Amino acid sequence: MELEGEQAAQQSVQTDLMVEQFPPKPYVVESSKHLEINAMKRVITVGGLHGTGKSSVADAIAKKFDLRRMSAGVIFRQLAKERDLTLEEFSRVAEGDEDIDRLIDDKLREEAEKGNAVIDGQLAAWMAGENAGLKILLTASVENRIRRISERDGTDFEFARRETITREGSEKARYFEYYGVDVSDHSIYDLIINTDKYDLEEVITIVFTAIEEFLNDSTE
Repeated sequence: MELEGEQAAQQSVQTDLMVEQFPPKPYVVESSKHLEINAMKRVITVGGLHGTGKSSVADAIAKKFDLRRMSAGVIFRQLAKERDLTLEEFSRVAEGDEDIDRLIDDKLREEAEKGNAVIDGQLAAWMAGENAGLKILLTASVENRIRRISERDGTDFEFARRETITREGSEKARYFEYYGVDVSDHSIYDLIINTDKYDLEEVITIVFTAIEEFLNDSTE
């Protein structure tokens, strides 16, 4: 079976295959020096829009590979809670206060520089930069993402839809304004998984396979 989609310049992989059909070495970096640095730091990023499963997958990675855990989403929710604001309200506040995003993103950079970490967030791959050995993107349909968010937060579906769409629109505009980053450009990623096609356990299995192959390649 052939892979769906073309392989990007940075050897990004669009995965719609079963685990046993996962290609063995699609994420070998071009520079041996870069590979050595990445292997030493052991930094993995997990990106994707809200409700794609970033936190669940990152939690599993951290536990399996004994890595420190950092989540941009968790920090953002904590900041909103401290101000007694909904995520939609806090997103509007962030639009007028660049320091909020800078605070979160600087923290992601610091954790990536320290190494031995799995970092999740829409900008995690960009913030980690060359410190990241493997950059993973999770995708899903809007309907499935909203359903997951609604179930996770115990909120009404329509409320979750409005809040999520507002938040993501605000984030996309801010990220481009602050960093020139278009989060819809997936060329930075090494592995892309459509989580509509697999349950969480299957997604984790695919991700573990990719990480183990990467770590094995980096030590050879």
